Amino acid sequence: MPIRTSMPHKFMRHIVSFALAMVCSVAPALAAVCCATPAMSPEATALRGKHDGLRGALANSPFKRPLVVQSSEANEELKGEVYAIVDHPFKTTVQVLQDKSRWCEVVMLHQNVKRCRAGSETPKDRMAIVVGRKAQHLPEKGYKMDFTFNVEALSADYVRVHMAAREGPMSTRDHRVTLQAAPLDAQRSFIHLSYGYSFGGVARMATQAYMTTAGRDKVGFTVTGKTKAGEPVFINGVRGMVERNAMRYFLAIEAYFGAMSAPTAQQQEKRLQDWFALTEEHPRQLHEMERDEYLAIKRRELATP
Repeated sequence: MPIRTSMPHKFMRHIVSFALAMVCSVAPALAAVCCATPAMSPEATALRGKHDGLRGALANSPFKRPLVVQSSEANEELKGEVYAIVDHPFKTTVQVLQDKSRWCEVVMLHQNVKRCRAGSETPKDRMAIVVGRKAQHLPEKGYKMDFTFNVEALSADYVRVHMAAREGPMSTRDHRVTLQAAPLDAQRSFIHLSYGYSFGGVARMATQAYMTTAGRDKVGFTVTGKTKAGEPVFINGVRGMVERNAMRYFLAIEAYFGAMSAPTAQQQEKRLQDWFALTEEHPRQLHEMERDEYLAIKRRELATP
């Protein structure tokens, strides 16, 4: 026969709450069960898993900061990737990454991006970008690329943004920029930036012509060996090229984050100054022009309606 009780349900709830509080305060093993924080999203769990897998490489990075650069070439596809821990709260990271207008301000730091439009004059999910030679003065002479912009995932602990263009310069195609981020703690985020595109025979020939002329001495960041004197030998060719571009876009994000604390009227100039300074930390790979020339070109491009 069931035992009846006249104890009010409200009083019972108080007893249960008190008991759980006591367990969580004195029994750490049980606290993991009864007092756990909300579970991470599957996407954040996967990205944090990548962070754990790269823990050693991040800790021993030659960049003197937790940053890893990788690249691949397969099936007529090139891809450069940057993994990094940034000293910015996830809230700040999301604020920038989900806004296509802010992305325009980010990509405009790249020396080969001549114009970016993402305001009311473009469709909601589009970015109109013009790319060209680094010293080119007229954006109208550049190559126009129509990028789709899509926030593919957004949650309390994860964001993934994807940009894609079907066609690019020199007969390249399927250009893609993907960036995902998740918090590591209250002040740091883990970021993965992927930049890639596909190419056919025409693009390959054009690239090879570049590699034997202006690009013959250019290298990337992956170390493939050492010289007899013990100096690192860096990857070259198309993989070196895609690594350089992936790094330039990542440093543009870093420069953007760093300028957010400045007064609004000073942020654009600070982004330009900081991006150039960050690229000059890697002169072997990223130096293309002197500071004054870069600033003059970018100021003119940004002032062009």
